[in-house]
Amino acid sequence: MAILDEISAAVQAGKKQDVEVLVQQAIDDGVSAQDILNDGLLAAMDIIGPKFKNNEIFIPEVLIAARAMNAGTALLKPLLAEADTKPLGKAVIGTVKGDMHDIGKNLVRMMIEGKGIEVADLGVDVAPEAFVDYIKSNPEVSLVCLSALLTTTLPALENTVKTIIDAGLNNQVKILVGGAPVTQAFADQIGADGYSPDAGSAAAMAAELIAA
Repeated sequence: MAILDEISAAVQAGKKQDVEVLVQQAIDDGVSAQDILNDGLLAAMDIIGPKFKNNEIFIPEVLIAARAMNAGTALLKPLLAEADTKPLGKAVIGTVKGDMHDIGKNLVRMMIEGKGIEVADLGVDVAPEAFVDYIKSNPEVSLVCLSALLTTTLPALENTVKTIIDAGLNNQVKILVGGAPVTQAFADQIGADGYSPDAGSAAAMAAELIAA
């Protein structure tokens, strides 16, 4: 459908106002909210992700595309709620205790949201117990995304994973880790379920872990 292609193109170009106009037009034309979401907004992010991973576009382009997508999604939320449309899954994300970096985390959150996954963001410098409390209070959450951007906070990342596992929550959630100093070997060593070297891969891995 041409209007959905136009929405996708506008999201990729980061044209927030155009996205809002086109999404409203599609709604008025009777296109289902689910189709607008999947074939317009999320389809755009499926293109943005690999382009970012391949260094064809960079962080600023991803941020404005995500902002445009969120503007369109905001218009759809009441309609999706009416139709009782469920997200692909629910996740929680945060940067571990002692680490104040949030650009990478924010990027990963946006890319994961672009997969149709609902994400709660606990922010930066998050204590292990805060993740545990959130998971216990939100039994529908099935994925935890942990970010560590400093070599000095790798022990905090390990401790967070251990705390979640020790709380017996690894039956409820899968744990995805990432950040500049993190490696696949370290992720395996600490008992994480998944590792991603970049935001584009993180989104694909998140969808894979939730579907598992």
